[in-house]
Amino acid sequence: RNNKLTVTEAGDFRLKVTAALSSAKPPPSNITSDINIWFGPRQIRVESAMLRMFNSGTNAAPYESVMVADIGDVNVNVFDLKDTCKRIREFYRKVVATGCIPLTMGGDHTIAYPILQAVAEKYGPVGLVHVDAHADVSDMVLGEKIGHGTPFRRCVEEGLLDCRRVVQIGLRGTVYTPDSYAWSRSQGFRVVQAEECWFKSLTPLMAEVRAQMGSGPVYLSFDIDALDPGFAPGTGTPEIAGLTPIQGVEIVRGCRGLNLVGCDLVEVSPPYDTTGNTALTGANLLYEMLCALPMVKYY
Repeated sequence: RNNKLTVTEAGDFRLKVTAALSSAKPPPSNITSDINIWFGPRQIRVESAMLRMFNSGTNAAPYESVMVADIGDVNVNVFDLKDTCKRIREFYRKVVATGCIPLTMGGDHTIAYPILQAVAEKYGPVGLVHVDAHADVSDMVLGEKIGHGTPFRRCVEEGLLDCRRVVQIGLRGTVYTPDSYAWSRSQGFRVVQAEECWFKSLTPLMAEVRAQMGSGPVYLSFDIDALDPGFAPGTGTPEIAGLTPIQGVEIVRGCRGLNLVGCDLVEVSPPYDTTGNTALTGANLLYEMLCALPMVKYY
């Protein structure tokens, strides 16, 4: 760890931490995912060593504003995905009950479902800024209701999301049906396909997103495969023609002013990340999320 992080054990953060960094890694029973994603959080931590105190682009000073701690990994059950989701939910229930804002390293996108269960238990239905190549709203994948392709369908079914305040950004690629995003739109989600993002700044889009989200609680979920694999190849389900890192930063910085109650950065797979750039990008995006939290001061 570097000297900017206050490291504490998971059971000892109640009065010390405003922003808690943790990681969760579902087991390989989520069979369309990649077991190598288990090692994403560890590599993100390694690449975070070069992160510094201040954000030169925005003048944010997160470490002067909030108490930050890495509270370690959730102790998952590597043989049982449903039990793992229960463990993640119970872990985050304790975290958010203290007033902490969790920033999570994944791990595949399944983790968003139990985290949002815990978050919505405290705050009620939340808005969602979902950055991804995939909508992750399938009803079932290979006969299973819980997996990295289904989390936001489960969240809608359980009333965890305020569907009028959900935006999905960066969706693209080959799909199973000609109306693959129809279900999202039918729930009231705003869907911004990658083609709508090509060759432009996303700063104007994020102004619209802030207006959509309003003052209510918002969760930010960022799948690294939203970025083009030319920039972030280390992921399990890459899709060409994606967002640039600059656009990714614009999205996260564009969340400043929102009532963020949690964030995640998921799907980093180190064995496919031959240069380390994907994990490095993930670490920097998490830092940008930290800078975007409501209580962070700016010089």
